[in-house]
Parts: sequence; C-alpha cells; structure tokens
Amino acid sequence: MKKEKKESAFKRLMRYAGSYRYFTYASIIMSAFSAVVALFPFVYLWKIIKEVLDVMPEYSRAEGIVHNGWMAVIMALISMILYCIALLCSHKAAFRIATNIKISAVEHVKELPIGPIENMGSGKLRKIISDSAAATETYLAHQLPDTATAMITPVALLIMLFIFDWKLGLVSLLPVIIAFLCMGGMMGKKMAEDMKNYQNSLEDMNNEAVEYVRGMPVVKTFGQSVFTFKRFRDSISNYGRFCISYTKQCRKPMIEFEVAINSTFAFLTGVALIVTANGVITEKFVVNFLFYLIFTPIVATTFTRILFASENNMVVEDALTRIDELINMPVLDNKDKKKNVTDYSIELRNVTYRYDNAATNALNNISMVIKNGEVTAFVGPSGGGKSTTAALIDRFFDVTQGEILIGGVNVKDIPKEQLNDMISYVFQNNKLLKGTIKENLKMAKKDATDAQIEKALHLAQCDDIMAKLPNGIDTVIGTKGIYLSGGETQRVAIARAILKDSPIVILDEATAFADPENEALVQKAFMELGKNKTVIMIAHRLSTVKNADCIYVLRDGSVYERGTHNELVSKADTGNNYRHMWSEYERTIDWKVGGQL
Repeated sequence: MKKEKKESAFKRLMRYAGSYRYFTYASIIMSAFSAVVALFPFVYLWKIIKEVLDVMPEYSRAEGIVHNGWMAVIMALISMILYCIALLCSHKAAFRIATNIKISAVEHVKELPIGPIENMGSGKLRKIISDSAAATETYLAHQLPDTATAMITPVALLIMLFIFDWKLGLVSLLPVIIAFLCMGGMMGKKMAEDMKNYQNSLEDMNNEAVEYVRGMPVVKTFGQSVFTFKRFRDSISNYGRFCISYTKQCRKPMIEFEVAINSTFAFLTGVALIVTANGVITEKFVVNFLFYLIFTPIVATTFTRILFASENNMVVEDALTRIDELINMPVLDNKDKKKNVTDYSIELRNVTYRYDNAATNALNNISMVIKNGEVTAFVGPSGGGKSTTAALIDRFFDVTQGEILIGGVNVKDIPKEQLNDMISYVFQNNKLLKGTIKENLKMAKKDATDAQIEKALHLAQCDDIMAKLPNGIDTVIGTKGIYLSGGETQRVAIARAILKDSPIVILDEATAFADPENEALVQKAFMELGKNKTVIMIAHRLSTVKNADCIYVLRDGSVYERGTHNELVSKADTGNNYRHMWSEYERTIDWKVGGQL
C-alpha cells in the first residue's frame, strides 16, 4: 500500500493565512531577489581590485573605481531595501496566521468537554496554544525569508564560483561538501524525533510547574521541600537529562560542520601555495584569488543558514502537529434542536466509564435515580467514582456504556447550550478571573442587573465580603492588595451559581477547603442555592449530607448501598459501609488534643 505523502509545514500554515498568504509569497520573492542583488557588490569589488592591478603603479589611470564603488554601495542598499520589504510582508502574514491559529485552537477548546481539558492540564494546554503559535510566527516572520535567501544564494554562488576560475571554484566547494557530510549527523528522522521528545519534556515540566505553584500553600504550611512534588522534580530531571544527552549527541557533528564550513580560506591558501611554488604568479590568478578570499565567507554564512533552516522547519512541524492534535481532539456530539425536558430528575442506566489509557473502569454498571427537586448525596472513599459520576451527568465526558437521562431525555440528545443552562457546577476549588466582582458574576448571566448581582451575593452570605471592598461589586479582584480567601472565593462562586439559577446543582466537595467560620456561611449559601432544585452533593464531611433525601455510597466504581441517613446508620457496621464511615466521623468530632474523650 502506497504511503500517503505528508503535507508540508508551509502548506499547513497557508491554510490559516487566507488572503494574507500573498504577503508570504511576496516576502519569499523579495527575499530571493535581495539575496541575488547582495552578491553584486562583490562583483564590483572584484572589478575595483582588477582595475587597480591592471594600472599599477600608474593609479591615476584607474577611471572606473568611483563608478564601481558607487555601484557596490547602490546594490547593497537595494538588497537591504528588498530585504526590509520582505520582512514587512512576512511579519504582516505571520502575525495574522499566528492569530488565526490561536483563534482556531481556542474555538475548538471551547467545544471540547471539560474532562479531557482537565486531564491535559492548564500548563500544557497554554503551552500548546501559545508557544506553538509563537513558533509559527517566528518561522514565518524571520526564518522563512531567511530560508528563501539560503536556498537561492547557493545557486547564485555556484554560478559565480565557476565564472571567474572554475578550478578555484571547485576548491571552494570542497569544504562545503565536507560540511554537508558532517551535517548528516544532525539531520533526518532521529533529529525530528529528538525535537519531539524535547518539546514533550518541556511541556511536562511546564505543566508540573503550574501544578507545583498551585500547591505552594501546602508546601509552605507543612514545611515540605520540592522533593515532595515527585512529578515536578522528575519532569525537571527528565528535561535536564534529555538536554545534556541531546547536546552531547550534536556536539561532534556540529564542531565538524563549523570547522569544515569555515575552512575555505585554508583550502584556497593551500592551492595558492601549490600554484605559486615555482615562483610564477600571474595577474589573473592574483585577482581571482583575492576575489575568492573575499567572496567565499558568504558560503559559510549561507550553509549555516541552511542548517538552522532545517532545524527550524522541524520545530514548526512539531508545533503544527501539536496544534493539529489539539484541534483534532473529538468534540461531543451536539444536537441543534432544543429538547422539551419536563422535569429535572436524573437517571443513570447501567453506566460504565473508563478513562483514556486506564487499565480498569472508573465506573461499573451503575444505575441510580435522582428525583426531581430532591437533595442526593454521593459519599464514599477517594477513587470510588463520586466525581466521575457527577462529571458524566454534565457531559465532562461521555459514558463508555449505558445512558444518562434528564427528565427522560438522554443527555447526548440535549444541545450543549441547553444542558449548560440546566446545570450549575460548584467545584471544591473555584477560581475567580482577574476582574470586578460584577464581571465574574456576569459570566453566569450576561444581562444581569446590578440589583440581581447584589441579591445573589446577599443570598450567598457575601455581605461581610462586600462590606470590606472599596468599590463594591465594581472592585477588581487581584489588584492593589485586594484578594479573597478560599472560603470567600467559594461564596462568590456560589453567588454566581445562584445568579445562574439552574434547575440542577452539582456541589463537588464544595466545602473541602473552607475553615469552620466560612463553612457555616457556605452551608447557608447552599441552602439558598438548592431551593426548589435537584441537588447532587459530593462530600467527605458526612455532616453536610446528613439531611439529604437520598445518599448513595460509591466504592470501587459501584453503588455499594443507598438510602437516607437514618436508614443507612441503622444497618450493622460491616467495616466499609456508611454506618462504619459515620462511626469514624463521630469519633473525629469527639477527638481533642491530649487524647480521646
């Protein structure tokens, strides 16, 4: 079977260019003309040298020196102007293409379910979009015009090398041939694979660095070192090992290349010594020899550009591959027609789910009914499947098997916008964007009035927060020393959910990081948020779910037991059921410093 030819990086970039691709074409053409014109000053310099040698010692007979000198200057200026125009065109196209790449990537990310984005990590996602687009910008703005120059210059060089003295031209090419052979050690599939591994290790380190910074409060609180964050430490170690290994691998061929490409002078000098060994020196040989001594340093510059052009092409190929992988991530099937959902009961029918690349299922054949307008709690040990079950209801992922229904309608058949309007999700670690309180709350309801925002904040028990903010709801968070604690941030996030006023509310460990004072206020906010709504609570603190209408105990991805608090605590303690968890919880309440009472 014939292998499909891979599309070049240039063609892939032009897909994002639109009409701006003509600026890219213009930059390549202008850069090529600039490269050719840049060689003419050397021709005029050769004419000056030839004329001087022809008339010596009667230098007054040299009538063309001024003309040739000015022509050399004019040609150099024309070359510079053409190159500047090429860069103007290339930058105009590069900025537009990089912007279009970012827009395409971000627009696609908006359509992706939250689950895969969370699994990828914010640091890695940021690097893919930002750094990959920046790599294409650098390539188009600078490296592509330079590549055009590097490709056209050797052709012009070869012509000029053989016009004046083909023997000296051949000698000048010998170092180039040797340099090309040395370059082979840094090219090919192995180099491309190394470039990919380099970017992977850089992405991993970047992602783990973001997670480490987020966990810094824990490090400071408990006096831990960086070695506590093993993944972050390992990512740095892996990056360091790869860079050292890669540098050592390229060291020998790079040294050989640099020595060979810069040794043209030595080759020409050796030939000159051989030719003049008999003491006979012709004027023509001297003129041509001087021309080659002046002209051939361009060879080193040109072929060094070719070397780096190849590496730069690998960088942009890898950047585009990463962007393509992101853009090709499958989005959830989305229906266009709005569904008539009669109520907001939730039913899971034989739901099984397995995360990508996982060895076992996260959920195994779960079935449950969450009644409309009731409070349902998910409890159980970590890793039992609580958050996964809630995430599937909101389509952070799609089930592997089975189905989830809201009001009798499969969530896969409900348009994404309609489903988002139906569900409010309050995480255990909510984030507020750098902006005003008003702007943060308006994310839930764009047309909300100031009065509606202030009412939502009041219902979320945020009166004490607003009292200390200098500009009320117009106060910008994160500037001039105005910051909110974790519990305060959580209450503002709840206010946002209250303003959204969705009929289904999912609370995922929403009081996990709150201090006792804030927890009491958060619980009051929950009462306002959950009024006349279908509520799902995920909690480790069993006191928060004691009054739930139904409690599901999830263990090892399965429903272990279900019932009200009173029904579950009336059962015998089996060592791993709700009764046992409640007994352990009560023991922690009674515990005090100095012993157990």
